[in-house]
Amino acid sequence: MNKTILIIDDDTVLRNTLVKGLRVAGFSTLSAESAEQGAEVLQKLKADAIILDRMMTGIDGLSFLKGLRASGNNTPVIMLTALSGPENAIDGLSGGANDYLAKPFQLQELILRLNNMIKNSVIEDNNGMPDGLMFMDEEFFIKDSDMQTKLLALSGEEKKLLQQLVTPVGNTVSATPMVAKRLRNKLNGVLSNVDIITIRGIGYKLIKTQITANIKGDLS
Repeated sequence: MNKTILIIDDDTVLRNTLVKGLRVAGFSTLSAESAEQGAEVLQKLKADAIILDRMMTGIDGLSFLKGLRASGNNTPVIMLTALSGPENAIDGLSGGANDYLAKPFQLQELILRLNNMIKNSVIEDNNGMPDGLMFMDEEFFIKDSDMQTKLLALSGEEKKLLQQLVTPVGNTVSATPMVAKRLRNKLNGVLSNVDIITIRGIGYKLIKTQITANIKGDLS
């Protein structure tokens, strides 16, 4: 079944261009010219992802997104904006966006990001990604209790291991002890609800509960 994308943007030309381009790419589309209209659409219909303009007349995109998340709606959102720079991206991600794309952009890049965002959302739903850990645009992020989002700085080996450990959470993965130890230390430094334990003779497993000191010692 085609995935349905809701486009919320007050730029009529851009909105219509996205509708046509996404339909050619195989998506079904819904569109709204304001955040208020987008909210009305979501009351009646379900979207698999939302493309959201940040700067709109009426309710701005970031305020709309915060309200959406506060209501319990976890539909993946990619925010479009003319505001570039890491500080604006962090604002969007902290507000609840799954991805952030600065204007101008290439349609193909948007489509690739949409596909990744939807895929990652399915992985998170199916495998129970630990609270506070997010994966989007091929990177891991940490969201704290104040809803602030920051990049989890990982080496290539650490990122690969973490991807394997969370797809799905609970599976056992082989890795070198040094990489597993470094990843575990980084996770323990930012999240209190996860740990990596050793399954002797097999590999490592990520768990979502606090564990005892003697088990933790396996990686020391």
